[in-house]
Amino acid sequence: MTQLPGSWQPAGPPAPMPGPPPVLPPKPSEAWTPERVEPVPGTEFGLVQLKVAPITSGLATGSLIGGIAAILVSTLVLCFGISGLSDGWGAVVAGAFALLGVLLGGGSAGLGLAARRQIRRSGKDGRVRFVGRGLATAGISCGAAGLGIAALTLLLVVVLQVS
Repeated sequence: MTQLPGSWQPAGPPAPMPGPPPVLPPKPSEAWTPERVEPVPGTEFGLVQLKVAPITSGLATGSLIGGIAAILVSTLVLCFGISGLSDGWGAVVAGAFALLGVLLGGGSAGLGLAARRQIRRSGKDGRVRFVGRGLATAGISCGAAGLGIAALTLLLVVVLQVS
């Protein structure tokens, strides 16, 4: 093969691509662990039920994230309410953030209750088993705390604004 003048030809084999090595699939013994094998009568076959690892409930995780956000927003209610008292805008801005804090707190408490119900009902009759009861409880607690702090802080700011 001859090279024409001005045409491009590769100099050699391509350089290897930088990055991590490819991930090998798990061994069959690790990927498919049978939980129960039931033989089919009259045949040489059997039904295999595979073991499924428990899954952390997304509702519980969302509840905790919402509860933490409710506490952070209720802190904003306090900061804006106290800093705006002298100028007269503290109660208005604190009220807007208090509404957001109450919605976040109530929503995260509701999600936490739904997550606890989901976790309690899972794992029966071959269903996926959900875990995360502690996350759900923490989400309920943080959501209720954020809701309460936002409401009490708004009440304090309004009383201080009027007097």
